[in-house]
Amino acid sequence: MKIKIIPLVIGCTLSFSALAAAPQAERYVVSFPEGSHVRYDGAFAGAFPNGLPVGIGSGLLFTGRQGDALTFVTVTDRGPNADSPNVGKNEAKIFVAPDFAPLLVNIRVQNGKAEASDIRPLHDDKGNINGLPLQSGVIGSTNEVALSDTLKTLRGDNRGLDTEGITPDGKGGYWLCDEYGPFLINVDRQGKILAMHGPQAAEGEKAIAGGLPNIIKWRQPNRGFEGVTRMPDGRILAAVQSTLDIDGKSKKSALFTRLVSFDPATGKTAMYGYPIDSAAYAKNSDAKVGDIVALDNQHILIIEQGGDRDGAMRNLIYKVDLSKASDLAAFDKPGEYPEFADASALAARGITLADKTLAVDLRQLGWQQEKAEGLALIDSKTLAVANDNDFGVKTVMQNPVAGKKLKDYRVNEQGALSVDGNTVAATIGIRPLEKPESDSELWIVTLPEALM
Repeated sequence: MKIKIIPLVIGCTLSFSALAAAPQAERYVVSFPEGSHVRYDGAFAGAFPNGLPVGIGSGLLFTGRQGDALTFVTVTDRGPNADSPNVGKNEAKIFVAPDFAPLLVNIRVQNGKAEASDIRPLHDDKGNINGLPLQSGVIGSTNEVALSDTLKTLRGDNRGLDTEGITPDGKGGYWLCDEYGPFLINVDRQGKILAMHGPQAAEGEKAIAGGLPNIIKWRQPNRGFEGVTRMPDGRILAAVQSTLDIDGKSKKSALFTRLVSFDPATGKTAMYGYPIDSAAYAKNSDAKVGDIVALDNQHILIIEQGGDRDGAMRNLIYKVDLSKASDLAAFDKPGEYPEFADASALAARGITLADKTLAVDLRQLGWQQEKAEGLALIDSKTLAVANDNDFGVKTVMQNPVAGKKLKDYRVNEQGALSVDGNTVAATIGIRPLEKPESDSELWIVTLPEALM
């Protein structure tokens, strides 16, 4: 391994010359224009004198070459948030900057540097949107409680999006995907929302947007669409991050997560099963998709990641063949959903999952970040991968109760913490992540053989 420090950014060329047919990678830390940090004036602002770092990398799209420069566009997720104890039985998140609007950001790689520019917020006719959870009672609500940094309840306006992927729309704009709905969102180049699609409401249900299969409403909370790509024939393919949890019963045992195809021209949909590496995880719900990118109309690349049985992170890129995969819509019947079937039952029903082969093990290349959430195709032998740094924030306990973990506390209506029903003096603080976790990394990975 040879490491070379590049001025202003960290760059290392990770080469494996001793190994035949091994990938190579160049690592960059993305720099941002002065003053582009996320403004934060909250209770813990003293720990962030320059504001919060921008958390790009939730999705990544290669937009072309300009001379010797590589250009990309990326998207942030819902914004700076940190773990919180539950509010009653409901999961909660601390939204450090609740007015934050998800962003589109350009990246240029040239002369040993990766630099961000042209930062623009997602917006609609009412103005900038936000990343707050949807209110209960509509498809897409996670039933999360959004809290301020002082643990006061925040309420959104059902314009919140948790964006996680980006692909071109073929008309100069983009399709984004979201974890809440899960939604597909068409935006123009400046981030204005043009159209949105989500799980079609069944009788008695309320939906913000429709047009997609109803069953994907069973995504695990915050595990909706995690990656999106446009196929050469114009179809949009979106990946559900993890196994569906149908009726709250299938997430731990389902052998696959779903890839949803949507044709914007006709509205036609289809669904395919991506087989997760079940044997690697303590439970199948631990598997997570990071991002996807199309190679052709039948093949995609997909990042699969998550903690294995021993707690070690896995970050793998697979080449996936959809040519023989069954359309799961034909098998979706109440009480007989494929998520409840084991391998032999799937075969008996004639259900074929997608086929996959390993393309890159990012950990073997030296990847240290927890999450790889952006994947782009530069050419048939070259990929780009980006991480999500969670805006560089984390939760810390202050005056903790001995022997108690974050999950052991509850937040009451006054914003105080309790343990076993008794109010305690412990409080929650927000602190910066340390490097390299706080860095926004972009890797250029060169493969020994063409993918297509």
